[in-house]
Amino acid sequence: MTSVRRDRPILAAVVFAVLLAQVLLYPGVPDLVAAVGATTALDASMWFLAAEFAAFVVCAGLWGALSDTAGRRVPFVVAGALGGAAGYFALALLPAALSLSFPAVLAIRVLQGATTIGAFSLSMTMLMDLEGGHGKNMGAAGIAIGLGTAVGAPLGGQIYGFGPLVPLYAAGVLLVCAAGLALLIPDRAPADGASSDRRGRVSRALATLSDRPSLGIPYVFGFLDRFTAGFFALVGTVYFREAFGLDAAATGLMLGLFFGPFALLQYPFGVLSDRIGRAIPIAAGSALYGIAVVGVGLSPTVEVAGAAMVVVGVIGALMAPATMALVTDLASDTARGTAMAGFNVFGSLGFLAGILVGGTVADEFGFLAAFVVAGALETAIALVSIPAFFRIDTGGASVFGG
Repeated sequence: MTSVRRDRPILAAVVFAVLLAQVLLYPGVPDLVAAVGATTALDASMWFLAAEFAAFVVCAGLWGALSDTAGRRVPFVVAGALGGAAGYFALALLPAALSLSFPAVLAIRVLQGATTIGAFSLSMTMLMDLEGGHGKNMGAAGIAIGLGTAVGAPLGGQIYGFGPLVPLYAAGVLLVCAAGLALLIPDRAPADGASSDRRGRVSRALATLSDRPSLGIPYVFGFLDRFTAGFFALVGTVYFREAFGLDAAATGLMLGLFFGPFALLQYPFGVLSDRIGRAIPIAAGSALYGIAVVGVGLSPTVEVAGAAMVVVGVIGALMAPATMALVTDLASDTARGTAMAGFNVFGSLGFLAGILVGGTVADEFGFLAAFVVAGALETAIALVSIPAFFRIDTGGASVFGG
C-alpha cells in the first residue's frame, strides 16, 4: 500500500503535465495560429484545436490495444510523451524555418496529438491498475486533469506575454518531464494481459466495448464532460476576448474560474462516489450542466460570467471522477487499457464536437446562439442517457452505493 501511495501522486503528476502542456496554448490560440501562418482567427483556431483531438479519437484505441497486448504500460507512456514533446517543438520551429503552409502546420499538429494521447490515456490506465479504490484513483486522475487545466489557462495567458510561440516550447519541456516521471513507476498491468498470440489479443482487446455494452453509458457522460471543455477552449476564449475586451492573460484567468473548482473538488467527489455510488453524482450533475453553460452566455457582465464559470466547474467536478470510476467498475482487469482508451475516444469526440459545433454556430449565428446550442445539446443527451444508466448491469460494481 505504501508503494501505491507513492505511485498514485507520481502518476497524477504525469497526467497533470500532459494536460498542463495542452491547455497552455488555449488562452492565446488566435495569436498562436497567426504566428504559424493562419490568416483567420476563429476559423483557424477551430481547426488547430480540432486537428489534435481528431488524432486523439483515431489513436487512443491503438495505444490501449498495444498496451493490453504487451502487458506493459510504461514504455508506451514514455514513447507517447517524448513523441508529443517532439511535436510541440516542431510546431514552434518548423513553420518559420521551412515556410510551411497552415495545412502543413495542421499535419504536424495531428502527429503531435497522435503521440500525446498515448501518454495521457495510458497514464490514466496505470492509475486504474492501482489498488485502493477506483473512486480514489480516478479522483487522483480527475484532480490532475483539473489542476492541469486550472493552472494551464492562467499560466498560458501569462506565457503568451513573452511571445506567441513560447507556450509551445513550454509544452514540449513539460512532456519531457512527464516521460521522466513515468520511468519511476513499476508496471502493474495484469500478468495475463500479454499473450504470445498478439494478433488474437489485439482482437480481444478491441472487442471489449462490444463485449461490455454498458461501458457506453460512462462514455456518453465522458463525451458531455469534454464537450464543455472543448467549447470553452475555443468559443469561451474568443467570446471573453471579444465580448468583454479581455487580453490573453485575463482570458486565462476566466478559464481558470471553471477549471479551478473543477480541479480542487475532483478528489473529494471521487472519494464520495466510492461511498454513495456513481449514480447520484453523475445523474445530478448532468441534469444541471447544460443549464449552467447557457448561464455563462447570458451573463451581462464579466463578473457574472466569472461566477457562472465557477458553477460550471463545480458541477463538472461532481460528474467527472464518478464517470471515470464507472469505467473502471465495468471493465475487466485485462482490458482496462482498451476500456480507458474507449473513454478517452468518446471524451476526445466530445472535445472535438465542442470545438466544431461551438465554433460553427458562433461563426454563423453569434456567441449567444452557440451557448444555447451547447447547453441544450448537453442537457438533451444527458436526459436521454439517464434511463439507460439506471439499467446498467453492474456485475457487483458500486454504481448505486453500498
